[in-house]
Amino acid sequence: MENRRLALFAGLGCAAVVLIGAVVVLGLLFIPARLGRLVQGNGEEATVSVSEVTREVAEAVPTLTPVPQESESAETEQEEGPSVAPGSLTSLYEEVNPGVVNIRVYVQQGGMTGQGAGSGFVIDNEGHIVTNDHVVDQAEVVTVIFYDGTETEAEIVGTDADSDLAVVRAESVPEDVRPLRLAQSDTVRAGDWVVAIGNPFSLGGSMSLGIVSAVGRTIPTAETPFSIPQAIQTDAAINPGNSGGPLLNLDGQVVGVNAQIASGTGTNSGVGFAIPANVVRRVTPALIERGEYVWPWLGVQGGPVNLLLQQANDLDTQEGAYIAVVVDNSPADAAGLQGATGEQSILGQNVPTGGDVVVEADGNPIQDFADLLAYVAFRRPGDAVTLTILRDGARQEVTLELAARPDALGR
Repeated sequence: MENRRLALFAGLGCAAVVLIGAVVVLGLLFIPARLGRLVQGNGEEATVSVSEVTREVAEAVPTLTPVPQESESAETEQEEGPSVAPGSLTSLYEEVNPGVVNIRVYVQQGGMTGQGAGSGFVIDNEGHIVTNDHVVDQAEVVTVIFYDGTETEAEIVGTDADSDLAVVRAESVPEDVRPLRLAQSDTVRAGDWVVAIGNPFSLGGSMSLGIVSAVGRTIPTAETPFSIPQAIQTDAAINPGNSGGPLLNLDGQVVGVNAQIASGTGTNSGVGFAIPANVVRRVTPALIERGEYVWPWLGVQGGPVNLLLQQANDLDTQEGAYIAVVVDNSPADAAGLQGATGEQSILGQNVPTGGDVVVEADGNPIQDFADLLAYVAFRRPGDAVTLTILRDGARQEVTLELAARPDALGR
């Protein structure tokens, strides 16, 4: 009898221990994680901070460590390239990875030589490689490492800080390396499977899997006040060193160039951003041919029409791009577009009033400021654009001619 009681008590004790352990484990599993925050770019084509949460962007930039002392005729899209059955990740990697490279750069900083790491991918049969501008910025020597370990020096052919894109050219390319194809990034949808291949933390040839979390994001550049339109957000792991590497669909096509992460720690938090392939397709031929790309310029700053802006400006819609600032001597200024003329306090926030609201561009609906940014970005300097605006509740049309962007870097 005594033995039965001991056995019963022992059993109950074990059950209690198991129950307590389970509660502790569940508690640990559901501790909220600290979230990173994203910041919208400022300057032209950037959003106004009215009722917006300020966020912080950590870029997947090269990490420095001390070491010892527009011509569309230049075609970059290849018709031939890898194509694998969806779900065959091993085959995808084997087909695509030879076209991905590791990039090592050497720079001078404060009298000390530093070494940085990034990624890139082969874009044509001439040895041209696409990467990020911030990967090769100020580099004195650029080295490309191919998938088989072959290393070669590369020259910087062209850079564009406004899109954070650059092209380098390798002195030699292994025979079995094939260019990667560019996708039509406007067909990418949230939920699509994607993979990122690159050189995170100098671990070359690393592949991560995820989905497209969102499309049509507007992200800031590292060096200029201008923003990059139609960026792709993904939860595929992107870390320092992945910059410049491809984000690919399951057909092996490049949908974007990995460029930034939103993080509170500087490492992957599941919120990464890629420059869309359609921007790559537009910019890289000019970088190869002329070393630079000239973007069109409207000359406004603003944001979406949120509830507070709608109330403060007595608007009957939340659609359109609100113009808060018109830059002096810009095309918008010459055409008479109007920025905010005052402000009103709503819920303790100062909300701009009196600015024009752009609702159409050449007859195309403009849903928000990102739409206006994208529409202008894919035009050319000298193009005429007719904007339909709301001013004091009335619709009117304004026609203007886009100019070339001023050199924000003074170069």
